[in-house]
Amino acid sequence: MSTVQLRATLPTVDAIVALIPSGSDLPDDVPWAAFGFTGEAGDVAVVASGDAQLTAWVATAAEPTAEQQRRAVAKGLRAVPKATRVGIDPSRVAGADLAAIAEAVVLTSYVYLDYKGDDARQKTTVVETATILSPDARKAATKRLVDEAVVVAEATCVARDWVNTPPGDLRPPAFADAIKAAAPTGVRVTVWDEKRLAKERCGGIVGVGAGSDAPPRLVRLEYSPDGAKTHLALVGKGITFDSGGLSLKPGASMMTMKCDMGGAAAIVAATHAIARLGLPIRVTAFACIAENLPSGTATRPGDVLRMRSGATVEVHNTDAEGRLVLADGLALAVESKADHVIDVATLTGAAMVALGTRTTAVLGNDDELQDRVLAAAELTGESMWRLPITEEIGAAVTTSSIADLRQHNPKPYGGTLYAAAFLREFVKDASWAHLDIAGPAFNEAGVFDYTPVGGTGAGVRTLVALARDLG
Repeated sequence: MSTVQLRATLPTVDAIVALIPSGSDLPDDVPWAAFGFTGEAGDVAVVASGDAQLTAWVATAAEPTAEQQRRAVAKGLRAVPKATRVGIDPSRVAGADLAAIAEAVVLTSYVYLDYKGDDARQKTTVVETATILSPDARKAATKRLVDEAVVVAEATCVARDWVNTPPGDLRPPAFADAIKAAAPTGVRVTVWDEKRLAKERCGGIVGVGAGSDAPPRLVRLEYSPDGAKTHLALVGKGITFDSGGLSLKPGASMMTMKCDMGGAAAIVAATHAIARLGLPIRVTAFACIAENLPSGTATRPGDVLRMRSGATVEVHNTDAEGRLVLADGLALAVESKADHVIDVATLTGAAMVALGTRTTAVLGNDDELQDRVLAAAELTGESMWRLPITEEIGAAVTTSSIADLRQHNPKPYGGTLYAAAFLREFVKDASWAHLDIAGPAFNEAGVFDYTPVGGTGAGVRTLVALARDLG
């Protein structure tokens, strides 16, 4: 990953990214009209300069927000793709957000090369060092803010790596091992295998993983700093590959289903970052991991599963498996007596129908907690929008004729709401919010701003910001 440093003067670099607020006076030594640069926010001009081989001038809003600064830096970095040593000059921006700028550098510079050959690796240019120009470079407080931003961005990139890993190489036992191996100092990790899951009555996780010869896992992470007054539980969907089970998906729909563990990747990476930052909040995280495959041992439509909570669930569609593994994780989160419970999951295609591919749906039973999630999302630049759990949708969850709950919506609408209503049955009276990241967890389109193609790490930065707020 890129090394980010602060300097009062820029060293010798390959390129400079210079931010210039809209309405500012443009330097006289550049023929701006020739580059089509008007100074309107979003304009980019790459010119030769005496200070470096290239300078990418990026226009921002007159008083840019942190997110606008992130995006401007990303545009500048992408405009000089061959540079390995980059200087970032935000000196024209009043009150420049150096933490946001550092975050943008790490997120934009991310590439996933694990499965590329030597030739492709050699042809791929990555930013090795980025130097941010700041007169406050020597101030400990400024350096701390930048270092903390880098920690969060690096955690996001770890989540991206896991999501991008081919599903055959990150099956449930391997994913559990990777989580354990990556845990930082201060995080305790416990792994339940398939026998322990059965003993602990986790019928949802066991049922979803029943069709695969790679058995399911539940990974519990605990971070308990001295003096913590708030306890946050995080639950993540970790379906390492989703074929739909016996309710088989169309072939084309399976091509991106390695991303179906994006929720687990997000909550684990966020927990790691929270621990590395030493935030004064207790966190207990549950990664609910299984592989959803069809076989003679797979769960069938019509089967009834008994969940950790004791409730029975009639399965109607084995491709609605995420809510089943989350149900057990949520029950465990409630048992941990956390003050707040957040689950994160690539749960429903309906969320993309409602909100597109870049916006997370937020639902829950606690308006104040949802407000804080949305505030954290706005701070980090992650797009999120609240949806309701309506009375009629909630009532449909209890309409099974043979079990306590019906797993899948009997009507072809309100899928995101129904899934959340189902999950609500397992949180009792706990303060709870549900983040459906089905759209933003995986980017199938082209690169934009600091978001790469493939895994995005959606949710990590919001969860860390929320933990900072709650702590």
